[in-house]
Amino acid sequence: MPTADGPVSAASAAETAVETIQREMTIFARRARSLAGRMHPELSLVSYTLLGHLEESGGCRATDLASHYALDKSTVSRQVAALERAGLIERRLDPEDHRVQVLHLTEAGSRILAQVTESRRGAFRERLSGWAEDDLERFAAYLVHYNTGYEPPVRKGAAS
Repeated sequence: MPTADGPVSAASAAETAVETIQREMTIFARRARSLAGRMHPELSLVSYTLLGHLEESGGCRATDLASHYALDKSTVSRQVAALERAGLIERRLDPEDHRVQVLHLTEAGSRILAQVTESRRGAFRERLSGWAEDDLERFAAYLVHYNTGYEPPVRKGAAS
């Protein structure tokens, strides 16, 4: 796109695009946090994400959650404690190493996760209802590409 001073350089156009992406992803994250609170008031976006990971993985250690999401162990510990108090997850001994506790969804946790997931999908369907199928497929592919290329930073004290 030309300016009064001449054509915009590719580097400048790319920088503008990165700034737009950053701004729009921030808005997206804020909207997701707000939506999570309306879907299930006791289930924060972080809690929802942790429950989803436990379901996908079939259970894991709290340290695995911290590592996967690049969160401090204390943050995960607080979230896990709240989810345990709510009866949404439970600890079980690892059958191969009885010193290790593995987190699993409870029946109530699976039920609430399914309800919130369906509500969230409905909200996404509504928001994207006017989009062309090609645009949806491209958007989905771009999001997968963006998220696949991300390597969380190694945190101090994280197990390697």
